[in-house]
Amino acid sequence: MKNEPKNEDFSLSKKEANGAYQGVGGFVFEVIKIIVLAFIIIFPIRVFLFQPFFVQGASMEPNFEDGQYLIVNEFGVKETDINFNSRTLLKVSPFKKINRQRVVVFRYPLDPSKFFIKRVIGLPGETVQVKNGQVTIFNDQNPDGFILNEKKYLPAGLKTNGDVTVVLKAKQYFMLGDNRLHSSDSRFWGPVPSSDIVGEVSLRAWPLDKINVF
Repeated sequence: MKNEPKNEDFSLSKKEANGAYQGVGGFVFEVIKIIVLAFIIIFPIRVFLFQPFFVQGASMEPNFEDGQYLIVNEFGVKETDINFNSRTLLKVSPFKKINRQRVVVFRYPLDPSKFFIKRVIGLPGETVQVKNGQVTIFNDQNPDGFILNEKKYLPAGLKTNGDVTVVLKAKQYFMLGDNRLHSSDSRFWGPVPSSDIVGEVSLRAWPLDKINVF
């Protein structure tokens, strides 16, 4: 007659099974915890701080080329709302001053579903004149105007074509592409309201041989 298993052996196998069950449950809990922590960390960064963009087109050549991968700093520039069930839980208004000649990403005023990358040329309250291949800025500090020095980012001898004068209202910016001969910008469709600006280009992350911080 075969010996029947002792109760203590049966009890031990139950403990082992229970331990294995708890081990699986602990592993699942750890995975969930990592996901939640990652969300807590990444969500604010993605919503409030940085956003990736790919350059499309040649309007910013030679400084930014088609297919390059950029990181845009939204903090203090973009108006951000967090909504739930048609209610605004949190709203962050822009508070950062956008400087002249900074490169920014914004929603195209004629089609907000599209994003453009251009350089800030005219600031709120100024008058921008494009004439004789040059850009002249009129403001309170320079009522007679000054010719904008763009040698740092435009190829030598490049002219800004067009003959336009634009008076900027409060919270309006005049944008130009660096490729002045092949850029759709404020010369053609007017100023960009501050509410359309997404952020400033802070990093070119791709290609690797052209990584740069701005």
